[in-house]
Amino acid sequence: MFGLIQSSGTGCHHGGAADYGSSGAADNPHGSRRARCAKRQAARRSRTPESVVGPSRPRLFRVLGPGFITGASDDDPSGIATYSQVGAQFAYGLSWTLVVTYPLMVAVQMISARIGRTTGHGLAGVLRLYYPHWLLSGIVLMLLGANIINLGADIGAMADALCLLLPAPRTLYVLLFAAISISMQLFLQYTRYVAALKWLALALLAYFGTLACVHVDWGNLARHLVWPVHELTPAYLTALVAIFGTTISPYLFFWQASEEVEDMHAYPRRVDLVDEPSQGKGALRRIAIDTHVGMAFSNLVALAILVTTAATLNVHGITDIQTSAQAAQALRPVAGRFASLIFTLGIVGTGLLAVPVLAGSAAYAVGEARRWPTGLERRPKEAQAFYATIVMATLIGMIMNFAPVDPIKALFWSAVLNGMTAVPVMIVMMMVAARHDVMGDFAIHGPLRWLGWTATILMGAVVGAMCTALA
Repeated sequence: MFGLIQSSGTGCHHGGAADYGSSGAADNPHGSRRARCAKRQAARRSRTPESVVGPSRPRLFRVLGPGFITGASDDDPSGIATYSQVGAQFAYGLSWTLVVTYPLMVAVQMISARIGRTTGHGLAGVLRLYYPHWLLSGIVLMLLGANIINLGADIGAMADALCLLLPAPRTLYVLLFAAISISMQLFLQYTRYVAALKWLALALLAYFGTLACVHVDWGNLARHLVWPVHELTPAYLTALVAIFGTTISPYLFFWQASEEVEDMHAYPRRVDLVDEPSQGKGALRRIAIDTHVGMAFSNLVALAILVTTAATLNVHGITDIQTSAQAAQALRPVAGRFASLIFTLGIVGTGLLAVPVLAGSAAYAVGEARRWPTGLERRPKEAQAFYATIVMATLIGMIMNFAPVDPIKALFWSAVLNGMTAVPVMIVMMMVAARHDVMGDFAIHGPLRWLGWTATILMGAVVGAMCTALA
């Protein structure tokens, strides 16, 4: 599991990041430090390090948390549209990317989770403490723009998909899904909200059902999984950027790091690892299991979508599918009504999972950068600016569906923006994770560090190649 690091230190970390609460208590650093010390003392009195699972809960579902939700939200409607288009256009030709990206996704998401669990801050909070303001502002603005475009495209895709099942004015469904997404974050208690996201993630199982309904050329698929062969045309390179931008998305980094911090508030015995290194072994083991399973689930679903469209649409000469709703509609005549039905239901379920994650990750980034009280465990009155950002991001994304914006272009530029934004975010994240003054004894090294840098360099190379080809 990428060399989990166990710290041998026992001292407290009182400088830099430890002076400010991760949930926006920077306006009262002394109160924050007292609260952290109280948690630390309570953890020591318990004499029990952080365990992987609670003794009275279902094991796997209890372990799975930020990593599983992050992986599931990666297969949002815009991601479904990307995998559908790639499968329809290139058949099995790009299936190898979902094998290559798996270890890279795991490494990057483990690193982001470890930053949150170790420092007690989300990514934007760490950047604010240790890096120049211009760098923090640039990254947050890029993330905010990409998230809002992605969010708007996802709301539109859900509305289109539901129109296929229950014909009604599209505007009604756009308003409905925006309202549901906002309400989930405003009115659900944090632990119930996380449980709701886990159950919504099960909607992704629909795509395995769809795959079971079609005939797959397994020999051809196996060959393309291990041996990519294709001319590096501009269209192929653009598809590569779209897959990498959809699979390794910057909003996932911010979300998983911040949710590790949220879980520390939901489970008071957990203390950030720089202050309580004895919790490191259990915490890192839990993060590793959670992230491995979450990312495997994400990529298997993505592969099922790609293979389904390759085995049906591409074989029948349908190569221009650019939205998830179009894919569901196109599947009906070639794979049957049942396949298109469960494909459509999966779009709605994953959209309801992904839209709150997109809005939430944007709010975490903006709130931490602006030193606001942040956190879904807080009530709206306790973090008004944080929740206002969630609402505004969702509403702007919703309004995009009423503006003369081509939804196909929105999906495309969402993937491209995610890919371009990921490069500087990953560079800075890798630098942060290796700093001993930030991470203490939990600074990354060995295979995890090299896999993280491999993902960063590969993402940069793919974006650079696409820009060169399109120039």
